[in-house]
Amino acid sequence: MEEYFGNELVKKFEEMIENNDEFYFDTEELEDIIVYYLELGDFNYADNAVNYGLKLHPNSLDIKIKKLEVLLEWEDYNTAKELIDELKASSMEHTDFLVCYAKYYSNLGNPRRAIEICKKALELKEEENFLHNFIADEYVNLGDPFNALKYYKKALKEDPTDEYALENCMICFNDLKKSEEAIAFLNEYLDEFSYSETAWYEYGQFYFNRKNYEEAIKGFDYLLAINSSSVGVYANKSACYEALGQYKKAIEVYEEMLELEYTKAFTFYKIGLCYKALKQPIMALNSFQKSLREDPQFYLSMMEQSYLYEEMGGMPEALHFAKEATHLNENNLDYQKRLAFLFIDSGKFEESLCCLKKLVAAEPSRFYNWYAYSEVLMLLGEYEEAVTIVYKAIENHNRAELYYQLSNCYFNLKAQEKGIEALQQALDLDPSLAQDMQKKYPYIKDEVKKARAKVQKKS
Repeated sequence: MEEYFGNELVKKFEEMIENNDEFYFDTEELEDIIVYYLELGDFNYADNAVNYGLKLHPNSLDIKIKKLEVLLEWEDYNTAKELIDELKASSMEHTDFLVCYAKYYSNLGNPRRAIEICKKALELKEEENFLHNFIADEYVNLGDPFNALKYYKKALKEDPTDEYALENCMICFNDLKKSEEAIAFLNEYLDEFSYSETAWYEYGQFYFNRKNYEEAIKGFDYLLAINSSSVGVYANKSACYEALGQYKKAIEVYEEMLELEYTKAFTFYKIGLCYKALKQPIMALNSFQKSLREDPQFYLSMMEQSYLYEEMGGMPEALHFAKEATHLNENNLDYQKRLAFLFIDSGKFEESLCCLKKLVAAEPSRFYNWYAYSEVLMLLGEYEEAVTIVYKAIENHNRAELYYQLSNCYFNLKAQEKGIEALQQALDLDPSLAQDMQKKYPYIKDEVKKARAKVQKKS
């Protein structure tokens, strides 16, 4: 970071802008200033530096190419094309120009043309690692992992410490479904670069993805031997122990991880899940509570406490934590369903309606959302509103249960004819449900008998 805070050229340039002065910079100095802003992502200042540079050195090809870089960052492709056409005659032997030229076509969705230009740039024997990665990325865009792998390998040959190329080699092997070649490639790399953190991470992930958790742990252990402060690796190693059902070992690794972390809520949550899997609810609750002390809005731990309290018979606590978790994550439909269930289980039918409304709006294709909604409305005696909901439900699901509900609503509203009509539709769709429905809705009992008697007379 030192270059960002101690760049004397940049300080001089910014002071000049602030004081509305005009200082002289040679082209190399201006290039350094422009590159600084491009790497920082400050394209306005990069553009200011480019324009000032062209004012001082209007014929500088290097500064014009930097102008092209800025235009591409701003996605101003019309102006970029004009500048490309202007520079082509004089800059085809200039690597930076060819990179911009290739990027122009890449950004416009023409990877084949971008590859052609990059291959031409390779002839200049500059920035070969970068260009091989560029070409490989374009082959990825073409859905061609075979050629992508070839060029990522070339990039890695140019720079064996190139983590980007190494990671992408493994992705290509995976896309090509060449697992044996992948691990052979990785072992060969590790034979030469045995202290590569990226390679050992890829080794661990390779075996983890193939459910060979013991071998994955070996890879993560090597990585931790190289760098014991790699927090994410502890999480991966713990996940291996969890997958093996060795929850005590997973907890031990998570506890090591806690010593390195600043934010510990998620790790305490994972420890809680391990204790839950070990059937130790008190220890699990203790961990979830620690998680919430670290982050009072960590809704995952809230909902897990809700599940544990329900298992232990503490329904008021289960409802409390489910309410808190759902309030913090209202778009989670599983949370809404759970909260609706707990409200209904607690006899708080009116409170459940808010959840049920959200569920039918978000998932109209799920029959039981509608069924539960209309059921609760009937329990509250809101038969007219229940009729409206049932008809909306029937638009999505032409099922007998809904017609039984509809008949019950009409009988309770003293609309006998409509009730009989709905009941007949229910019996036509599924007469086998009639016995259970009579237990739920006593009003329809006599009407079912009458309907069946009519059928027998006709027979």
